[in-house]
Amino acid sequence: MDSMQSFWPVSHRDDDFWVCMSCLTEVFYRKVPMPDCPSCHGVSTYEGFTLEAIRDWGTDELIAKASSAQEVAALVQPAAEAATPVETAD
Repeated sequence: MDSMQSFWPVSHRDDDFWVCMSCLTEVFYRKVPMPDCPSCHGVSTYEGFTLEAIRDWGTDELIAKASSAQEVAALVQPAAEAATPVETAD
């Protein structure tokens, strides 16, 4: 049985990426998984970073995950906005 990962949304900030500080292998864009990190199961171990900061100290794998997460969010967000009806005043 496949289970879906649930996430807590994180308000837009300058540091849009949330890295698990327990394992340093998981990064999420504008959200954090609940109840824990899918890799190490750490709870409340996330800190926010910019993509530039992750590029300064992150591993190639972490940088790739961050870039991919941002690209997916960029594709999903416009599609969600297009699906939302907009009311106009005549």
